[in-house]
Amino acid sequence: MPIVRKAQRSDAKALAEIAEVTFREAFGAANTADNMELHCSSSYGEAIQAGEIDDPSLVTLISEEGQHLIGFAQLRWSKKPSCVTEESAAEIQRIYVAQAWHGQGVAQDLMDAAIAELRKRGSKVVWLGVWEHNPRAITFYKKLGFSEVGDHVFPLGRDPQRDILMARAL
Repeated sequence: MPIVRKAQRSDAKALAEIAEVTFREAFGAANTADNMELHCSSSYGEAIQAGEIDDPSLVTLISEEGQHLIGFAQLRWSKKPSCVTEESAAEIQRIYVAQAWHGQGVAQDLMDAAIAELRKRGSKVVWLGVWEHNPRAITFYKKLGFSEVGDHVFPLGRDPQRDILMARAL
């Protein structure tokens, strides 16, 4: 039975590995190898994830089955787009589940834990960005009460891509 807990510094290496693997699983087939490599090399690595775990403006939650990480979510309070007007808003910056675990409730468990953490910290609204060409994720977020509030550019390597911004009250 998978459990969700806050990441610790000792999780940095395994977190870096699953973060890159899940990103490549989700977007690799639809993007160039060069752009994927540029993004992954600047976003994932043991030192990068250790820094994120240590960052007080972030909380990283991991889902694990036994000793294996199978998914994670990252929450952030430091930035928000102008289309999110609530002052006490927070972002789900990342939420990914290993492909082998899709459809088994892991994403829902991570989302439940993320929302509980956001509420505990006094957030009134949660927002996230989702690639416009990711219908599975968009459907999942809509099912959870998120609605489109705007968009922004997500630079994937040298490719400026459109993310739909979605939000919901907590």
